[in-house]
Parts: sequence; structure tokens; C-alpha cells
Amino acid sequence: MTRRRAADPGVCGVTAAIGVVDGKWKTALLWMLETGPRRPGELRRELPGLTEKVLADALREMREDGLVHREVHDVLPPKTVYSLTDLGRELSEALAPLSDWGHRLMDLRAQERSAS
Repeated sequence: MTRRRAADPGVCGVTAAIGVVDGKWKTALLWMLETGPRRPGELRRELPGLTEKVLADALREMREDGLVHREVHDVLPPKTVYSLTDLGRELSEALAPLSDWGHRLMDLRAQERSAS
């Protein structure tokens, strides 16, 4: 699904929501930013496999979608901090029941595998 499709006024709400969290890293970034503002280096260290470019792209898209706030402090070297906006916190809270459902599904699948 593309982010452009999420902006289509004729699309359903679930599709629009999925459009802004689509991708491998955005839900993990939302989860991490729930605990408070983070610098990009912190985010990369806590998410092995996340490249600097992919992180920058994901954070830029999340900013454009109104989920993340970027604050640049005027110090040397420059310090950039990302935090969730109210909309980002609201989305994170809305995803919590879906996360719970996903964990129950994974547990069920693991039980099915161990029973066979």
C-alpha cells in the first residue's frame, strides 16, 4: 500500500491508518518514541538492522504524516530530537489492541507448531 493511497478520501479508515505505518520500522519507531523523545542515534542503536537512510526516510514520512515532531537544538554539533505528536500518541494507543491480538496469534501458531 502506498502513502498516496492513504490520502485518498474514498479509502476506508483502516487502509488510511495502515498507510501511515506501512513498512518494517514505523511501528517499532512509534513504540520506542512512546517512552519519550529520542535522538536518531539512539533509535538506530536499539533497532539493529535499521540503516541511517531508512531511519531518516521513515522519520521524514512520519513527520509529513503528523506523527512525529522534529526539534533541532542550536548547538555544536547539531542535536536533533524526535518525539511523538498528539496524533502519533493517539495512533500508538490505537495500535495497542492490534499488537495484543498479534501476540495472541503468534502464541497460537507456536502452540500449533509444537503440537504437530
